[in-house]
Amino acid sequence: MAKGLSGMEKMIAADETRILPVYWEDAKVELMKRDRIMRKLIPQFGDLHLVGRGEPFSTLARSIIGQQISVKSADSVWRRFLEVCPKCTPAQVVKAGDKLATCGLSKRKAEYILDLADHFKAKRVNYDKWAEMADEDVIAELIQIRGIGRWTAEMFLIFNLLRPNILPLDDLGLLAGISRNYFSGEPVSRSDAREVAANWEPYRTVATWYLWRSLDAAAE
Repeated sequence: MAKGLSGMEKMIAADETRILPVYWEDAKVELMKRDRIMRKLIPQFGDLHLVGRGEPFSTLARSIIGQQISVKSADSVWRRFLEVCPKCTPAQVVKAGDKLATCGLSKRKAEYILDLADHFKAKRVNYDKWAEMADEDVIAELIQIRGIGRWTAEMFLIFNLLRPNILPLDDLGLLAGISRNYFSGEPVSRSDAREVAANWEPYRTVATWYLWRSLDAAAE
């Protein structure tokens, strides 16, 4: 679970689309109007905004590789993975099979990535329809894949599909950001987070992104 935005950005696919999400400017205006903390926080980051990353399969593959290891280790494994599967397609991953172990992947993670590739190759997930599907419907499909839980699915919705209203309550960075900015550093529960976030609808993704950024800024 990410502690801040920069860690998650490095876990997911390297390609990026720097187009401003269509809702971003409206979200900034609304959040600053409704929330006194956002009113102070958002102007600190100027024109920075959420950046979309990668395509669905490579984004999910890299997120599995990055689970429970450091960003540096994840980058190293990802580079070796691309040596075996340079195009990072489901068919290429399935063909690689046992060779995935040479990338530094644990046996379990290799199984997870093969299961991901099999889901895509056999079209057991409607990845070509995700852009039009509701958030919870996409999450329901993703968590059927081994190695993908709700947090990974929510990160995918934020960074790949650029959904505006995701509240990842299992994310340590979100809870830390709420704690620092709204509760003077006191511990925060999921119910506390929900209460604070009720004021952010329908732009909870945007508020979450700014809270991640506040942690990155504090660490510099």
